Amino acid sequence: MKLVFPLALVLFVSCQNTPNKDLLDVGIPMEMATYRKQQVSDVVYSLSFTIPEKIEEPILSTLVFDVNINDLAHPLYLDFNADASLLQRLVVNGEEQDIVHQKEHLIITENLQNGGNHIEIGFNAGELSLNRNDDFLYTLLVPDRASTLFPCFDQPNIKAKYVLDVIAPKEWSVITGAPLKAKSSEDQGRVHFQFEESDAMSTYLFSMVAGKFQSVTENPGIFDMTLLYRETDSVKVDFSIPVIFDMHQRSIDFLKGYTNYDFPFKKLDYAAIPGFQYGGMEHVGAIQYNQGSIFMDESATERRRLGGAKLIAHETSHMWFGDMVTMDWFNDVWMKEVFANFMADKIVNPSFPDVNHKLQFMISHYRGAYGEDRTRGTNPIRQELDNLKNAGSLYGGIIYNKAPIMMRQLEAALGEIEFREGIREYIANYAYGNATWNDLVDILDKRSPKDIKKWSEVWVNQSGRPIIKQDIGYVDGKIQNFSISQQAEDGSDKFWPQTFEVSLVYKDSTHVIPVDMDSKSISISSAVGIAKPDAIIYNSDAFGYGLFPISMIDAHVIPYLEHEVARGYAYLNSYENTLAGNFKPHENLDLLMTGIQEEENEFIHGMICGEASSIFWNYLTPEEREAQQPIIETILWQQLLKQNKDANIKKNIFDLWKGIAYSDEAKEKLYRIWSKKMEIADLKLNQDDYTGMAMSLALYGHGDAQNILATAIGELTNQDKINRFEFLMPALSSDSLVRDAFFRSFKDAKNREKESWVLTACDFIHHPLRQETAIKHVPLALDLLQEIQQTGDIFFPKRWLSSTVGQYQSKEAMEYVNEYLSSHPNLQPALKGKLLQATDDLYRFVNQH
Repeated sequence: MKLVFPLALVLFVSCQNTPNKDLLDVGIPMEMATYRKQQVSDVVYSLSFTIPEKIEEPILSTLVFDVNINDLAHPLYLDFNADASLLQRLVVNGEEQDIVHQKEHLIITENLQNGGNHIEIGFNAGELSLNRNDDFLYTLLVPDRASTLFPCFDQPNIKAKYVLDVIAPKEWSVITGAPLKAKSSEDQGRVHFQFEESDAMSTYLFSMVAGKFQSVTENPGIFDMTLLYRETDSVKVDFSIPVIFDMHQRSIDFLKGYTNYDFPFKKLDYAAIPGFQYGGMEHVGAIQYNQGSIFMDESATERRRLGGAKLIAHETSHMWFGDMVTMDWFNDVWMKEVFANFMADKIVNPSFPDVNHKLQFMISHYRGAYGEDRTRGTNPIRQELDNLKNAGSLYGGIIYNKAPIMMRQLEAALGEIEFREGIREYIANYAYGNATWNDLVDILDKRSPKDIKKWSEVWVNQSGRPIIKQDIGYVDGKIQNFSISQQAEDGSDKFWPQTFEVSLVYKDSTHVIPVDMDSKSISISSAVGIAKPDAIIYNSDAFGYGLFPISMIDAHVIPYLEHEVARGYAYLNSYENTLAGNFKPHENLDLLMTGIQEEENEFIHGMICGEASSIFWNYLTPEEREAQQPIIETILWQQLLKQNKDANIKKNIFDLWKGIAYSDEAKEKLYRIWSKKMEIADLKLNQDDYTGMAMSLALYGHGDAQNILATAIGELTNQDKINRFEFLMPALSSDSLVRDAFFRSFKDAKNREKESWVLTACDFIHHPLRQETAIKHVPLALDLLQEIQQTGDIFFPKRWLSSTVGQYQSKEAMEYVNEYLSSHPNLQPALKGKLLQATDDLYRFVNQH
């Protein structure tokens, strides 16, 4: 074997009628992807992996690759974003060839032919996205990471079939996107797994999970499903497994009915993985989940149970939306996510009949949407993408949260029946293929008298949100005039057509006015002559989108509003107005603390607890926190000690209290609860809660922190949890030099592989109570950003920023951000957006002080 670089490519160019345009570049540029889409077809990847016992040894691999070539004007570019030395052998149609690897591509120039081609590549598997652990591994290849593992056409519109062959250590299990065909024993106790040919799928949807897992197979409906897991808590296992199987089957049943299309793949299995980077990932026939997201016990609040159910429904929805009908290019990646979220909401509702699902929709989506759309780094739902190497930066709160809000408005604009029929037509037309947003808009536009294309332009292709303003006058205690207008928060002339309700609140009644905002300014003539209300609550049905007006007089009625959706959205709107500078932080905090004491709805209560924590840590000055902490801590403690308080409400209060329990008196109370010397009535705690308490006591500098941590880790029996605890120990150290060295170790990408652990460590290192010693690391956190985008998974860059510089509120930290931006004028726009999103609280605090 030998490596040959420019010469072979030059020889090919001289021997072919090659167009002047050079398609080769780092990543997967759109022009290359567009050409390859028409160049190749009928792709089959036969992959063989031999997994050694020792994690340090390479995974010997073979790719037997069949492809039909329709155009030889350019070389065959296979994406391989790994070191060229991993490529061992290349055979093209029976003849061994020199290996040419440039700009992350294996370039094949010789012995190709029009029609069928058979190519064999011997290589060591790339490990950037292989997630190897001592006794398990899993692939995670979204959006363009398949090419970090094996040579391929790593773009969503070249779908392929896979034939997987794996030799693994004894006692290992393996699942992938196709059914198991044969399993046999090999020499040295190894096990050989051979799988059937899979359904056609995009490269980012290929997966392999292998390792020491517990396994259970059940038939919850029409076919067997297998779950792999590593949870060792028998209570969680017994509680969760029936729910997991049942929720998958419920999701399948609903989706078959809604889409009028049967389950599209050969099978559906799933693996629960400790420390998994996301909540879940929708690999064809083999979904991967974060184990902690779907395994729980009876102490879980209904809010958490609902979250787990929605996660399963979301990932199952992807089998139709994303896996079977796939976006043509990753600029439309949001489509699969919006449909998965949109369908998950519909799927889960019947399983939780006691939950107010309009309220839950608001809490699930509006906070996340506003959290990015209010920032200087906001982006449209549909973004531009010139190269797939930047696709990971498209993911975020706009895709996952604003898009479902948009889709709900679109469904209302068409009507539920026409919308559903349009989706059925879309699914039938593009099954097992690729589609764009415009393909769907064309279908829906024909079903509505409204101009859906024009409607889509602002909601989908433009960023930002509107600021809603009111002009209201009174004469003799009655409304004389009432008009509502909107302007874009970014100062542009954009206009968002939408519907929402306005509630006029009186002592003994509420008058609801429906609003159809089909122009920038409208007159509410139906309100003229109505008695002056005690308060006006905008968007009381939580259907509209934007920053709505509210006064402090209006805000005082919020805790006592009868309707849950109106009450919940009013709390959110008051929080957003605080961030916009319309309320003072302490005014909003007082309102939230009243709500925390009065609120009986678990979902609203959880939301306002989160808002209170955010105001406390991000918008109070250190002096204000010092004054407020004992007051808030006392109020929360009194609430914890109350008898006959709902257990889920009490868990919310405990989590909020624990997050500010850093005074000497509070630390002693927390220690007594952790050491089980004190028990609080109706407060349900599990082992994970006790582990969290131990870490909080260390963060707060408890005098016996070293022994507390030693005891806490000694009580763990699950090796994965022990490994995590050991990893976090330096971040919990009372010695700032130990924490400094630990954070600097993240300069090495190998030390950032366990991303969820790294983020937790950063949360501790850069916690507001430790920022005096940690702020010197902010420049390093920023300097690593671009590398983290290249080496980390899709959500890691934003989360890295949020867990480091995003926790600060000092002018010094803001200066570091500004210096970084000024010294990186060519920072990739989407990545710059992530930085501006993650530092929005910092930016607002500094500007307000």
